[in-house]
Amino acid sequence: MDSRIKLQEFLETITPNVYFQPPSTITMKYPAIVYSRKAIGKMRANNINYKLNNSYTVTVIDRNPDSKIASVINNMNYCEFDRQFVTDGLNHITFSLYY
Repeated sequence: MDSRIKLQEFLETITPNVYFQPPSTITMKYPAIVYSRKAIGKMRANNINYKLNNSYTVTVIDRNPDSKIASVINNMNYCEFDRQFVTDGLNHITFSLYY
């Protein structure tokens, strides 16, 4: 959980509108970053877990298809571009991030 809080704090330095698994009742402000946990990878030795690697799906939602926020996310270490699509006139730019 500590790494998720650190990720939240880092993402908030990019834009104040950061949401972790937002409920459908929330009204988001744009541009925004929405992220959720994708998987937890385990590294083992001697039948013991010694390191857990969290991966997240990070979606930048912006009216600008060439979002500067997406560029910052894309330049992070251990980040991979996944896809880009438009819904309701908003560009959704999705990444897989290992943090």
